[in-house]
Amino acid sequence: MSERIYTAGLVVIGDEILSGRTHDKNIAQVASWLQVQNIRLAEVRVVPDVIERIVEAVNALREAYDYLFTTGGIGPTHDDITVDAVAEALGVAVVVHPTARAILEKYYSDKGGLNEGRLRMARVPEGAELIPNRMSGAPGIKIGNLHLMAGVPHITAGMLDALTGTLEGGAPLLSETVGGFIPESEVAILLRDTEKAFENCQIGSYPFFREGKVGSNFVIRSTDEAALKACMAQLCEGLDAAGFAFTHGGI
Repeated sequence: MSERIYTAGLVVIGDEILSGRTHDKNIAQVASWLQVQNIRLAEVRVVPDVIERIVEAVNALREAYDYLFTTGGIGPTHDDITVDAVAEALGVAVVVHPTARAILEKYYSDKGGLNEGRLRMARVPEGAELIPNRMSGAPGIKIGNLHLMAGVPHITAGMLDALTGTLEGGAPLLSETVGGFIPESEVAILLRDTEKAFENCQIGSYPFFREGKVGSNFVIRSTDEAALKACMAQLCEGLDAAGFAFTHGGI
């Protein structure tokens, strides 16, 4: 396993996401899956069903990160334009993948056959490989560091499962949590100074309101286990010195 940190970007495609008609669930599940693969989701962009906007986002994120994932826009209708946009971004043609066509022919053999709309789901940027889809037949698409997946969350989950263990990942991100009925504004300087003392650690502060009281959970993340433990020890010492009760694991 490499010690370097691998990163990924995600482009969420669809007017229905931006309009609020559909509530996105893919960001969370892609991020969680990537963590297990020891890859960090570093940026997400949500773009409409406009080729120019998709091309712009794809080109920016595929250059910035080790991997790029897209969700949405690979279905059978006229506004499913992700394949066309990615092909344009890469400067390649759109072709019908023979294996994808065969998969769809088999899947739809007892569902009315393969019509023009369904055949659209066999289109790929030239040179692409397929990501298996055990849910609805139509495969996802892999080309270079790009992974084109469905917008329907349970189908996306199946495609992610098919990719499990196939991507090179880096150092795993470790985390520890401490929390209590501690107003974050009263320990802001402590948090800043503690994080500054450990350059390999990041401290996230997550306030809450419970039982009529204000509190916070503090999550320390690092790829260095020794640094993580030392950072946690220093933070707890600081909280204790400030007179705050705290609970390991958070509350």
